[in-house]
Amino acid sequence: MGSAETPEMSARRRAREMTARRRPRALRKFIRSRSAALALAAGLLLGFAATGFAAGLLGGSQGGSLPNLAPLPSPGTGSIPAPDSGSGLDTGTILGPSLGIPLSSPTLSPLNDPLASLPAIGSDLPLGVSPDLKDLSNNVRQSVQAAGNAGRPIRNGFVLPAAGERRFVANEVVLAVPSIPAQTLDAIARRHHLTLVGSRSLALTGHTLYRWRIDDGRSVADVIRALAGEQRISAAQPNFTFTLQQQQTGASPSAGDPAQYAVGKLRLAEAHRLANGNNVLVALIDSGIDGSHPELAGVVAASYDAVSEDARPHPHGTAMAGAIAAHGKLIGVAPRVRLLAIRAFGAGPEQEGTTFGILAGLDWAVQHGARVVNMSFAGPADPALQDALAKARKKGLVLIAAAGNAGPKSPPLYPAADPNVIAVTATDRNDRLYAQANRGSYIALAAPGVDILAPAPNGSVQLATGTSIAAAHVSGIAALLIERKPSLRPDEIRKILVSTARHIGEKPRDNEYGAGLADALDAVSALQPKSAEK
Repeated sequence: MGSAETPEMSARRRAREMTARRRPRALRKFIRSRSAALALAAGLLLGFAATGFAAGLLGGSQGGSLPNLAPLPSPGTGSIPAPDSGSGLDTGTILGPSLGIPLSSPTLSPLNDPLASLPAIGSDLPLGVSPDLKDLSNNVRQSVQAAGNAGRPIRNGFVLPAAGERRFVANEVVLAVPSIPAQTLDAIARRHHLTLVGSRSLALTGHTLYRWRIDDGRSVADVIRALAGEQRISAAQPNFTFTLQQQQTGASPSAGDPAQYAVGKLRLAEAHRLANGNNVLVALIDSGIDGSHPELAGVVAASYDAVSEDARPHPHGTAMAGAIAAHGKLIGVAPRVRLLAIRAFGAGPEQEGTTFGILAGLDWAVQHGARVVNMSFAGPADPALQDALAKARKKGLVLIAAAGNAGPKSPPLYPAADPNVIAVTATDRNDRLYAQANRGSYIALAAPGVDILAPAPNGSVQLATGTSIAAAHVSGIAALLIERKPSLRPDEIRKILVSTARHIGEKPRDNEYGAGLADALDAVSALQPKSAEK
């Protein structure tokens, strides 16, 4: 018989048994902990995939081939990045507020490769990752870009019309192209079934602006998407359309009609004792002017036709010229200015101008020394025009535009809503706001614009109403200020116009009248004459 187990031996045996039992439990715990972490990682990634975020996390990150993508649907925005922001992708075009990506059924992956079997992006990639998710958005863009021609994102400068936007020429595109051989340009046109309608070299931008007609019936958006693959083209967009902002023309009243109430409202008689706009160049981008009208004799310094349509003098352009420069029986705000008459709108019933014509006219005005540019028209946001206006303002041009006649519920209209532009609304003889005038924080000030007596073609007169003629009145005041002090910069002129405007209503500024009613006398009185400048 063996010897009896001593207490010490018994204790050592129990310790060995306890250690043996603990080892498998610890191993199992270790394995479970690692499995949980890997499973959690895979689960989180799959969770992101199920909510539409897998494309951002995984697109192009594994170095494998990417799935073929169907063409992108039309984005719901016509916006582009700010000028000079580089040549990166237009995140506003590709990405939006939400993203729903069809995904294959999730399957679990081996623990040593939790990403291997994650679902792939489906064949239809809609718009919509939040811009706040920058890393995810970058990965999505990289994935789509690497997928080749199918579904290629729109480049910076390539602008699609916004959803529902119809204010553009339905079968035309406008391209900005730097220096390029004619043969290369012809080859691009053949590839995309385009016919050249017109071109102009723009000193403002350093590019040549081309207007192309689409010959094969494709939509403007489809053509712009296709053109985004042409690296020799720097920008492409619709040829947006703009309309003149004169709502109505009354019967021809007699000269001396009380409709000349604007003269008293603006205190022109007193202001003209200090300045009359002598030889200041004011560009009028509008319809045709009747330069032979007695009220406008000798005021047109030069003229430029940006359109080839009917060149007859038009009531709108003639009225705007008179509001600024009439000097016979009627009294313009700045009767001694010289006008640069730019015909960018035809004489037809639609009275439409386009991106191409307006940009050509603005560039011509800059080249001919304009100090003030009057733009009594309105339309959609236009990236090409926005870029040109910013450059014109930096060169010292004062840009003034009609706020628009689309009513109080209208969204902002352009170019008035552009921050480089002074937006003007209209009031009547009782200082009431014109009922059809646009409202908004972009409105700088108001001027008379209801039933204004103005010249009309063929030596006649008319009653003009709208924010168009109100803007022309303020352009005249800007010319008075420049005569008084030629060194004024655009921001200084804006400040004087706003600070000397007469408040209307209880608030010093609102979305209806802006800073209030323009006052020509107070504006020019705020300056020392040019003879007093050092």
